Amino acid sequence: MTDTLTAWQCIGCGRLEAPQPCIGVCQDRKVELALASDYRVALARAQAAEAALGLARKLATTNPRGDRWRDAYLAFQDEARRLLAEPRQGNDKP
Repeated sequence: MTDTLTAWQCIGCGRLEAPQPCIGVCQDRKVELALASDYRVALARAQAAEAALGLARKLATTNPRGDRWRDAYLAFQDEARRLLAEPRQGNDKP
């Protein structure tokens, strides 16, 4: 699960505010924030890409012996179907 920071954002200027107890060393710093929902979609896409890369790596480095190429092909096909069937975050298209 993703950790998030609860803050208040000005609808006019966009200023974010998340009051915390001050210990006297505060400084304003420029930060980039993303919506947690956008982060979760990007994370799901990255994980799907890693899984596809893993399948491609196996396909590229596997060398079936003798007449076992058909078994290897079917195994790769099953894994690809499983990856494609996994639920995706959001309503995004590939």
